[in-house]
Amino acid sequence: MLDSRGLLTWGTSLVAAAVLAGCGSTSLNKAPVEDRGSSAGRPSATTSATGAAKVDPATLPGAENAGKPGYYTVKPGETLMRIAMEHGQSWKDIARWSNLENPNVIEVGQVLRVVPPTSSAVTQPAPAAPAVTGGNASSTAAATPTPVPSPAPAAAEAPAAADNNVGFIWPSSGTVIAGFDDSRNKGLDIGGKAGDPVVAAADGRVIYAGAGLRGYGNLILIKHNNTYLTAYAHNQTLLVKDDQVVRKGQKIAEMGSSDADRVKLHFEVRRQGKPVDPSRYLPSR
Repeated sequence: MLDSRGLLTWGTSLVAAAVLAGCGSTSLNKAPVEDRGSSAGRPSATTSATGAAKVDPATLPGAENAGKPGYYTVKPGETLMRIAMEHGQSWKDIARWSNLENPNVIEVGQVLRVVPPTSSAVTQPAPAAPAVTGGNASSTAAATPTPVPSPAPAAAEAPAAADNNVGFIWPSSGTVIAGFDDSRNKGLDIGGKAGDPVVAAADGRVIYAGAGLRGYGNLILIKHNNTYLTAYAHNQTLLVKDDQVVRKGQKIAEMGSSDADRVKLHFEVRRQGKPVDPSRYLPSR
């Protein structure tokens, strides 16, 4: 039995225990830290511009280039991988062009360069003298002969014309189970069995091989030229790596169901980063 002194001591102990438990629960309920980790130096699927804290856009890197051709302003929820894919570029290139110290961290309102520096340079007429500042056509007209600026557009058009002659082939021998739909399906879904070969639709360079883009599973992106990029999603096994040069018809993956409801290959063709109907570019079967 407990006397009055014992009851008092027991009650005091209960209060102290409750206080300690309260302190413990507070430490466990801290706001979760966003996972900004990466695999092999790549931006992860959770890497995003969350915009949790309000930041003055004028203080963010690249703010002086906002709205200029060749630059892109980051929006809430976007990842560097997604931005790169939608502009037909390698995330590594965009990180380098934009001088990103950590490609896993981008901020809402930050301005990224999404075209090569030389691409925008060819659109600027060459100044006739040091005093002439960039792109003032009226001030250069008197000092610069008219034919001088004209070759620049012609040079820019030549690779674009050549880029259209890619000659795609089917990346899989399976049956198309879902066609292109600009609002719901950005490519073709091709059925098959787990382990079926997936081949490169044309010559190119692998600009991404991994699982860092939500909804695509094990993904390969191949850049064929300055115009076209192809995507191969939901693979079981990837057989190529970043920056590897591949040839048309080369086996690059094995079909699977990663991040998908069934075994299939999701195949996209992107023209200057925008998805287009692959059936328009593939030969008839």
